[in-house]
Amino acid sequence: MVSLPDGLESSDDRSEIRNLSQSIFYVMPGELKALIEWINGSESEKIRCLIDDATMGWALKVAEKMGIKKVDFWLAAAALLPLLFKIPSLIDDGIIDNDGCLAWLDQRPPDSVIYVAFGSFTVFHHNQFKELALGLELTGRPFLWVVRQNITEDVDNTYPTGFKERVHHRGRMVSWAPQQKVLSHPCVACFISRCSWNSTIEGISNGIHFLCWPYFSDQIFNKSYIYDYLKIGLELNKDDNGIIRRGEIKNKLERVLGDEGLKEIVLYFQAKTLNGVIEGGSSSKSSSELRSRNCQMGKVQVTVLNNINNRIEAKYRK
Repeated sequence: MVSLPDGLESSDDRSEIRNLSQSIFYVMPGELKALIEWINGSESEKIRCLIDDATMGWALKVAEKMGIKKVDFWLAAAALLPLLFKIPSLIDDGIIDNDGCLAWLDQRPPDSVIYVAFGSFTVFHHNQFKELALGLELTGRPFLWVVRQNITEDVDNTYPTGFKERVHHRGRMVSWAPQQKVLSHPCVACFISRCSWNSTIEGISNGIHFLCWPYFSDQIFNKSYIYDYLKIGLELNKDDNGIIRRGEIKNKLERVLGDEGLKEIVLYFQAKTLNGVIEGGSSSKSSSELRSRNCQMGKVQVTVLNNINNRIEAKYRK
């Protein structure tokens, strides 16, 4: 058994997922390649197959470049498979909505609510968490904020003193929300997002403005695409201490929500996105082409692909 360096110093904080992920991606492929070359050059038995954890997909590229057979191993329990099939339909049908946020949204005016969600991995320093809360308060607008139990370094996600009492009439904090249902609700006007690919597509397909707050990985690229290329949102900037301050949040929200030209651009790309998934659209054609080339795909993968494509087309076809 051997270990590979992740590229960080022993004094570095490995709980900073963004820095750790970037370091692993840039450093470990080279280390793995060097290890394989050393073993194959010094041992009589060569490495002929590489089995990796699915979370370490970069290792497969190393094996491919070196002409080594590769296997991607999914370590989750078999019981997870039924959940992967059922959870999307439960969300789409609005069955999973333990916090009642959809009913709360029904009581808000059109294009008035700020939706805030950062997914499953983002972790805030407690100072940043408080600045976000106070920034939302300063806007004076209604907001729906998804606050996971472990979204901060604090065990109990401590809010600023008196915050909940001051915003109770217009702010809703929930532990989970059916995101597609929320983004498609007519009262939602803006999405403060980490800019994951799924969130990006869901926001665009529902014609929502973005306020970009990326955390790590492809989210950085997606933010640039939203802000620099598509121009359907703004980015939030950190101060010299690495904190996005309440004033920055308030000012950028006011700019996004007050720009009618931005709304026209958002609606334009919404139409392009939806046209792509209807029958004859670019995404629909690509999906059909992929399904037709199934000679090397197992029956399960083809079935999953068909189900996904049918769900997308059913959701957006008018």
